[in-house]
Amino acid sequence: MADEKITNADYVDVTTTDNKEMNEKTSVVPVTSHEPYDAISHNINIGEFSANPAPRGEHDQNSLKEELLEEETLDLYKPFPINEDVAIEENILTVRAVVVGVILGCLVNASNLYLGLKTGFTFSSTLFGAIFGYGIIKSLTKWTPGIPILGGGGTFGPQENVIIQSAATGAGGIAGLFVAGLPAMYKLDLLSHDPKQDMGRIFTITIICSFFGLFFVTPLRRFFVIQVARELKLMFPTPTATALTIRTMHATASGAKEAISKLKAIGFTFIGALCHRVVSYYAVGILYDWHVFTWFYIWSGYKNWALNIENWGWFIEWTPAFIGSGMLIGLNSAISLFAGSVLAWGLIGPLLVHYGVCIGKAAGGDDPKWAPLISFTSLSHIGEAGWTPSPRYWLLWPGVMIMVCVSLAELFIQYKIIAIAFKSLFQSACSGLQGIAERRGKNLNFLARHAAGARNGNIVEDPTRPEDQVKDWMWIVGLLVTIVIAMIICQLQWQMNPGLTLLACVLGFFFSFLCVQIGAVTDQTPLTAASKASQLVFGGATAGHNFSIQHAQKLNLVAGGIASGAADVATSLTGDFRTGFLMRTPPIKQWIAQAFGTFISVWLAPGLFVLFTSAYPCIIHPDEYDHCAFLAPSVSAWAAVAQAVTQPKIPIPLSSGIFSVVMGVFAIGQVAFRHFYLVGPHEKYRVYLPNWGAIALSFVIPSPVFTNASLIGAIVAALWTKYKPKSFELYGYAVAAGLIAGEGMGGVIGAILQLTGVSGDVYGTQAGCPGGSC
Repeated sequence: MADEKITNADYVDVTTTDNKEMNEKTSVVPVTSHEPYDAISHNINIGEFSANPAPRGEHDQNSLKEELLEEETLDLYKPFPINEDVAIEENILTVRAVVVGVILGCLVNASNLYLGLKTGFTFSSTLFGAIFGYGIIKSLTKWTPGIPILGGGGTFGPQENVIIQSAATGAGGIAGLFVAGLPAMYKLDLLSHDPKQDMGRIFTITIICSFFGLFFVTPLRRFFVIQVARELKLMFPTPTATALTIRTMHATASGAKEAISKLKAIGFTFIGALCHRVVSYYAVGILYDWHVFTWFYIWSGYKNWALNIENWGWFIEWTPAFIGSGMLIGLNSAISLFAGSVLAWGLIGPLLVHYGVCIGKAAGGDDPKWAPLISFTSLSHIGEAGWTPSPRYWLLWPGVMIMVCVSLAELFIQYKIIAIAFKSLFQSACSGLQGIAERRGKNLNFLARHAAGARNGNIVEDPTRPEDQVKDWMWIVGLLVTIVIAMIICQLQWQMNPGLTLLACVLGFFFSFLCVQIGAVTDQTPLTAASKASQLVFGGATAGHNFSIQHAQKLNLVAGGIASGAADVATSLTGDFRTGFLMRTPPIKQWIAQAFGTFISVWLAPGLFVLFTSAYPCIIHPDEYDHCAFLAPSVSAWAAVAQAVTQPKIPIPLSSGIFSVVMGVFAIGQVAFRHFYLVGPHEKYRVYLPNWGAIALSFVIPSPVFTNASLIGAIVAALWTKYKPKSFELYGYAVAAGLIAGEGMGGVIGAILQLTGVSGDVYGTQAGCPGGSC
């Protein structure tokens, strides 16, 4: 979300919090069998993790084993010790594991498309797949023991659980492409009017992004997970948390009991959120959106003061997904989101309209009672004669500027670690080449000198047997074939010459390398920096080629999509390899599961995109509609950057440009202040700094409703943690995950209802909605 990522769309990196950074003081952690670490819900440092032992009972053989396990310490840069109490798994790459993983990944894929189009947020399937997969397979082994493919497929253990999670991650797809770059092309009229006419191009670019990331991420496992993890302190917070959770669920009876409790929490909240979302389509103003100021407007005899507040989007939306996300991101990010909304839509926007810098658009229709209803979110007729911007357009630029500045500042602030990483990569390459030379009886001094640094370093040997490794020829051939196919497809379907396609692939690899490294340290995946930096590079690369503006914009968005999509896939799958490394899962089997899941996502994601855009055409043609259920903030940001770097002069209001520069500089200053001053004894004050990425997102989302819901969720989680900490440790993430996935699937069902003509706008009521429409 990114990116953890609460997942990997355009703005996923703003949804994680500073208190999830890894404590770099120690890599050895005491672990018990009773409290699996959950990095999302616990918000504590792995380096300091210590669970309370369970109450002591009768000292039988099982309790003695658990007490011994409680005293165990784990080095998180080495595979977990083999638990002799867990039965040997003869076959972990089972049909049931892959099928269950793919189904769970498809749920997350569908959920992320819905949620990403609504607000730009997406969420990870990592822990969701691990916990839900555990419960499903356990249930199958209990209910269908006589059916080999389901319950009788052998012992279900932790490594098969990793296979489930890997398949789920692969099937989770690359939602960022479908909630940002691709719809931005439609917004700028760079493709056909109907996505169904572009299915061929949509499928092929999905294949490029998905399999390019899959193939080149394979050697990154050996580098990031095995060779330099300890040196660079690459903790991989969420994948490590997933491994610890899987280990605990399979270690003891108490772990299994807690796993079932988590599963029930996910199941109940998933079903509840799904039902709530579907039923609410038929009474939006009663069950989903509470337009409190519209109610005051009606009750007060249609006094304008209440509707003036309603016009700026201040109402309550009971969205389970964003209440759940608020439970995950913590108070700092939730308060930052809300503060950004107050600043943008409660202060700056009204002032811009008051002083005539921006204007709104009548949205009340022909009914005179609703004449004061105004929309301030229009993005139509930009730059035309006599055009005056809307507050949304004016605020879009400082939002984008802050996002880019914060992401790039966080990227470059890690220059020392990045330098060490590239040095280690160079030394490892020299070591490999020197080994080949030595086997042929040659000694190359240059290679030998630099290879010595790699061989003498504190490198963890890969414990995996050679026959369990992914063969080099498999990923090399796959990568070369994918690049060649990408060149052909981009030339024929996107009119991008092979040189530019190769540049896009190189940028995808470069930014993936940085995203994996930074995500492994901070649990934040800077996909915003990757996509925007790629767009900037391509803007310069195409500047002197005399391309038309539309063609340059198309190339810009395709390049940004390849870079962002590859970084998204690479970061997710490297995290999965980290989980598998800790659990001693054979990489080749994990890789096959991921590849199968990726293959499914290539077909699923485009189909879901067509489903949503057919049901809600306003997603890709927002200028043609006065109201849209999907705000798609990522789309506006991508389109804005593409316009800015390809047009001779983009109509940015001078006041907006100046404000953007000031806010960008201020945000960079805070990043530097945080990293260079708030260290050591001052580090405890970091929690009080605002999250400028979250503030920027509030500028881009043209309504405060999601920030309100996130704040509600964060407050619930904070109170729950304070007064019932053990309960939150057990159920917190499960409840949040169920809420998020449930509403996402409810959105998919809603799109189907819309297409079949039985949706809420046909058979439901709009009572309580401003202007008779929500």
